[in-house]
Amino acid sequence: MTISVGIVEDDPSIREGVSTLINTTPGFQCKHVFDSCEEAIAKMTSAPPDVLLMDINLGGISGIEGTHALKTRFPKMDVLMLTVYEENDKIFRSLCAGASGYLLKKTPPEDLLKAIRETTMGGAPMSASIARKVLSIFQTVAPPPLPEVELTSREKEILEHLVAGSNYKMIARDLFISIDTVGSHVKNIYQKLQVHSKSEAVAKALKHKLV
Repeated sequence: MTISVGIVEDDPSIREGVSTLINTTPGFQCKHVFDSCEEAIAKMTSAPPDVLLMDINLGGISGIEGTHALKTRFPKMDVLMLTVYEENDKIFRSLCAGASGYLLKKTPPEDLLKAIRETTMGGAPMSASIARKVLSIFQTVAPPPLPEVELTSREKEILEHLVAGSNYKMIARDLFISIDTVGSHVKNIYQKLQVHSKSEAVAKALKHKLV
């Protein structure tokens, strides 16, 4: 299976370097390359990539706003933030916008490819320093009221695994169920939590102490 990847990046050298990495690695294909969110929103009208690598600091619409707009249109497309920013506010707003993960641009090429693969398998990859900040954010932010959520025991188990960073394959192995069954439970979890991505589900679980 070939993983299709899109890129939104306004730095030509980074854009070319990442697209070359993707296209020269077996099992990957760079499907879309955009230099702005405006271009991505205008031209990505159908058949989105499996994973979209999104910069934050762009000339017009920010990567965070662009993520929200594109996830609204293509909820099944995963977005990985690829940025230099480590500020709590940008991390928090990116995850709330629907990003599936948050990587720094200094991430080694092999780790970037691994993160893309992990995302397609249901993971939520983050650079180590970002993961620590995420835990800190959700330990200090006061959660807004949440309507009563009735999760089954199995759904709680799977949500715990998602919070721990497990992907669908790992969850299926640990719980002795099929990957399709994991996907079905995750879909139910999303509906009950009123979220559209793994990162949103993990954020809500941590904020409201659901696991």
